[in-house]
Amino acid sequence: MPILKTSNVLTAMIAKLRVSDGALFYALRAAGSGCAATFPKAGGPVFTLFQRDDCQLCDQALAVLAQARVSGLDSVFIDDDAALEARYGLRVPVLRDAQGRELDWPFDVAAVQVWISGQA
Repeated sequence: MPILKTSNVLTAMIAKLRVSDGALFYALRAAGSGCAATFPKAGGPVFTLFQRDDCQLCDQALAVLAQARVSGLDSVFIDDDAALEARYGLRVPVLRDAQGRELDWPFDVAAVQVWISGQA
């Protein structure tokens, strides 16, 4: 697959991707005026990745979350939402859990796993 410049292009090109044997699987979908990635919830915590369109760091964060096998993940683009833009601005990508805890970029697989377990 060619290297893509924008998340919207990536979202449009990958309609559904499934990694078998219990690994992370997700479907990318259009959401209103922007696009978002929805990772099916398999019970357990729900996570939200706040990101921007055309953001290489955000794409890297998604790759780290896939490697960490994070399930129950929603991806929200902040570009067209004034409230989210004001809250997250240049902080993106930011991972938030259902309890409201946030993990700012940069993070790696180990950091995500520690954060998820509640030790961070």
